[in-house]
Amino acid sequence: MSNSSKFRTEKDSMGEFEVPLDAYYGANTMRAILNFPISDLRFQSAFIQAIANVKLCAAKVNNELNLLEDELSKSIIQAAAEIADGSLHDQFLVDIFQTGSGTSTNMNANEVISNRAIEILGGELGSRTPVHPNDHVNMGQSSNDVIPTSIHIAANVEITHSLIPALMHLKNSLTDKSNEFIDVIKTGRTHLQDATPIRLGQEFSGYAGQIQKSIERLEHAKSELSEVALGGTAVGTGVNTHPEFAKKVCKMLSEKLNINVSETSNHFQAQSSLDSIVETSGVLKTIAVSLMKISNDIRWLGSGPRAGIGEISLPEVQPGSSIMPGKVNPVIPESVCMVAAQVIGNDTTIAIGGQSGNFEINVMMPICAFNLLQSIELLSTSSLNLSSQCISGLKATNVGPDMAERGLAIVTTLVPYIGYDQAASIAKEAQETGKTIKDISLIRTDIPLDELDKILDAFSMTEPGNGNGISVG
Repeated sequence: MSNSSKFRTEKDSMGEFEVPLDAYYGANTMRAILNFPISDLRFQSAFIQAIANVKLCAAKVNNELNLLEDELSKSIIQAAAEIADGSLHDQFLVDIFQTGSGTSTNMNANEVISNRAIEILGGELGSRTPVHPNDHVNMGQSSNDVIPTSIHIAANVEITHSLIPALMHLKNSLTDKSNEFIDVIKTGRTHLQDATPIRLGQEFSGYAGQIQKSIERLEHAKSELSEVALGGTAVGTGVNTHPEFAKKVCKMLSEKLNINVSETSNHFQAQSSLDSIVETSGVLKTIAVSLMKISNDIRWLGSGPRAGIGEISLPEVQPGSSIMPGKVNPVIPESVCMVAAQVIGNDTTIAIGGQSGNFEINVMMPICAFNLLQSIELLSTSSLNLSSQCISGLKATNVGPDMAERGLAIVTTLVPYIGYDQAASIAKEAQETGKTIKDISLIRTDIPLDELDKILDAFSMTEPGNGNGISVG
């Protein structure tokens, strides 16, 4: 390769290979690094921590089952714990676009843990003794069950500790604004046209409800992710693993990570498909759709300041134009919309990846893992940012209440008194003349002013049960 003083020679099942002298990875990883010079995308830290925790618990259980010596087990546990705590992540260099099973990354983990364990015991990096990457670190395991297990665990941890708390924060901010705006009357809109009145707070309660539903969907997704493939080894039959191994490792992972982890009841399903990952991605896509809807509504409601809807004002966080002085744009909601687009695209990739299970294994696991974890991260950070930099600083203007009084759709509550056709005629005349519904109604109906004021009161139209049983769809 180059200057031999900077490299060590290792031997794996394919023969000798040079590896950087101080690297904790070995020949198998080095081959993969050279085989896949595709992108700058690597497995996220959340995944590396997950696979390290799997290896850590596996070493403990194999020791408990009298399959792994105390000294070897302790060194593997220490090495894996360091990685789970964030160390040595710079040693995980294999590209996402690699072998579809993720075997290269499983071996990357095995080699890094093995070499660090060897170092802990005073041995020489790359010697593969006394701790062997396959025989000891990978004992009772296969890439085919470790990689999908690690994906499930990483996603479950990130959903539990990042995404759900972020969405709770956003929901609380939206609920606060719903309460703050509950007495602000405005014109509702359907088909982008004026509709009957609504309160701004009611509108925001709908947004909060979308986020609450998102959280509930994630809780179901977590239950799907809690079942893992560990124990199936190569093709789901559990060859070369102790029958108690997976059950014990899952119990230990649950206790360590404070999430539910259980061995699947059907290893053949768990290893030949990524259905739970596809389902979880679908939930993330739904959240992205909700966030895009909410963000776009906020952009439109805050449009202006003089030629837009202008019913709310957004916090001014940065100048909006390099050429137009004083222009301020809704940059935070725009950022969220781009995140939503990315998550929706990630879901399409995961759907294609999920179809790529051939017989006993899926061969697009790395890209599905990367996209799933990226979607979780993007939704987490953008939800927090939307909450703190936009929602919390929203203000209601006088535009909504002023326009509600002049709205044409308030004629709807006259229908029980004068009929649909006459009400429609009044609305048309009001539109053509610029007069209010009340002005025209005083002339064209026999309804007294005091009663007309009650019938056409915009605020009362927003009360539950108002409408006298008349359909207004």
